[in-house]
Order: sequence, then structure tokens, then C-alpha cells
Amino acid sequence: MATVPTDVVRSLFVTGLKNAHGVEHQALALIDRQLDHLANYPEVEAQLRRHRGETETQISRIDEILTGFDETPSTLKDLGLSISGNLAALAHVFAPDEILKNSFANHAFEHFEIASYTGLLTLAELGGFGGQRSLLEQSLGEEQRMAAWVLDSLPDLTRKYADLRAAGATASH
Repeated sequence: MATVPTDVVRSLFVTGLKNAHGVEHQALALIDRQLDHLANYPEVEAQLRRHRGETETQISRIDEILTGFDETPSTLKDLGLSISGNLAALAHVFAPDEILKNSFANHAFEHFEIASYTGLLTLAELGGFGGQRSLLEQSLGEEQRMAAWVLDSLPDLTRKYADLRAAGATASH
């Protein structure tokens, strides 16, 4: 494999950080829209609130790394992805199985974030940006734990949804 010039790796790394910053803002929008619809699912609400705090910390970590490169986040990417997060969450609001659709989307989104942090860690290694690894690894671990929780909780969540529907309750929220 050819050696990639440091300036190219740096540019790719900074772009990836700005993209990840925007994705974390998208995550906040997705979480915030879901929190309004979880009256029947307090365990999901508690987990999303916890992960929302992690997401805010992840944004701070990315800010710290960007500052170290004398860079700033992309306001346009943050705004655009935040809007898209709101629209994505709204797409499920009127579905009777909103909780299930949101859970499926959350699982996929967490894996998107896992892939993003994995790519950033690879670029950090290529560029010799070792000082940023621990911050990125912390965020990666949080995303991996959230993805595992979403998947692990899905059987019980699905049963609860089915029970609520069978009882004639509003099962989506």
C-alpha cells in the first residue's frame, strides 16, 4: 500500500470530524423527537436520555479535536443534518408501530456512527494523530454499547408493543 501524504490524511481526517460533528447533531434531533413519544416505554426513554448526554459529550470531544487542528465544525453540515434528523423522526410519528420503526432506525443509525468513528480512528492512525485516539475510542465505545442495547432490548420491546396493541392501548407512544 502506498504511503498517503500527511496533508491528504489531515484533510480527510478534518473532513471526517466535521461530518461526524454533523451526524452527532442529527442524532440529537432524532433523540429529541423520539423523547416526546415514549410514555409507554420508560425504559427506552431513560436509555435515550442517557445516550443524549453521551452524544453531547461526543460533540464536545470532536470540538476539542478540531480545535487542536485549528479548525471549526461546519455550521452548514450541523444544520443540514439536524434538519434531516428531525424529518427522519417525523416520518415515523404517524405510524402505529412508531416505537418499532424508531428502534430499527436507531440500530441502523448507531452502526452508521460506529462506522464513522472506525474510519476516523483509521485516519488518525494513518496520519500519526495518536493524541486523538482516546477521545474517538470513547465515542466509539458509547456507540457500540448503545447499538447493543437497542438490539438486545428489541425482543422485549416488540413483545410489549404487541401486548399494548392486543389490549387496545395506544401502543406507539
